[in-house]
Amino acid sequence: MFGIIDYGTFVITCVLLNLIPGADTMYILSRSMSQGRSAGLYSALGITAGTIIHTLLAALGLSLLLVKSIVAFTIVKWLGAAYLIYLGVKMFRDKSQFGNIEHISGGSNKRTLFVQGMLTNVMNPKVALFFLSFIPQFINPSESTAVTFVLLGFTFTMTGFIWSVVIASVAGVLSGKLQKNQSISHYLNKIMGSILVLLGIKLFASK
Repeated sequence: MFGIIDYGTFVITCVLLNLIPGADTMYILSRSMSQGRSAGLYSALGITAGTIIHTLLAALGLSLLLVKSIVAFTIVKWLGAAYLIYLGVKMFRDKSQFGNIEHISGGSNKRTLFVQGMLTNVMNPKVALFFLSFIPQFINPSESTAVTFVLLGFTFTMTGFIWSVVIASVAGVLSGKLQKNQSISHYLNKIMGSILVLLGIKLFASK
């Protein structure tokens, strides 16, 4: 149907791939651990929106142009790495109370978390490369359309979102327990900020 080959295997593969810790997982984990479950969930929503954008761009063929252009690919990669490092440094220097619900309850802060999550995903060209190399394996070229790519992309996005919610929820519960330990909560933002900086450096150094 719709030119999709073995949809069941595709779904299982998506689930297994999402279980492998990656940049998105670590980002959501960092937000959840340092700012609580709500921050993790809004970050997960942002990353999901970013994945949807990648799906639509890949379906329209724009991602292929990005991957084929070494200059464009490098520029986007550097921007993504710089943004991760910026967020990491900002979190490292954040002196707000760990797990303070009011710190993220405002509408502007929710939007900020959403947008930041989305940008970390959109500005990672490796996500575009993944979509263009993974999804076509489950598409029949003679029957495929843009709709085929979108359906598979949305399937991967939804499995990733479900896993992200699980991560944010579990990490949020753990962060609440850690909040009671002042010596740990004092350093948690610095630890999680350092993780984001390392992710940015890793992306910058990748080929």
